[in-house]
Amino acid sequence: MTWDELLEHMDNLVSWGQDELKGWHKTASALQFDKKAETALVALKGKQGEAACVAADATHRALVQNKLAGICEDMCKEVGAYPKCAQCPDFVVPDSTPGVMTWDELLEHMDNLV
Repeated sequence: MTWDELLEHMDNLVSWGQDELKGWHKTASALQFDKKAETALVALKGKQGEAACVAADATHRALVQNKLAGICEDMCKEVGAYPKCAQCPDFVVPDSTPGVMTWDELLEHMDNLV
């Protein structure tokens, strides 16, 4: 599978991914990770020639990250992390008081009028 085919395939997985996220959200409390096994896996991967594909890896990571950036906010909503999506690029926190002007907003507005 080429990288272009992979990115196209990712586009086709939106509805499947949403269903999976819902299922994972329900069972997330049961998941646990073994830190020792995770550390051993990272060490093993590091010894297998990590320097060989650094440039290609960075390019592919950028492509995948750019593909996921557009749906990051939707994923946060699915897993209940919205509006605290600090990991999403260019995320702007929505107004916590829509339609109501707070004192800080009023004072800033008055300063702008002068």
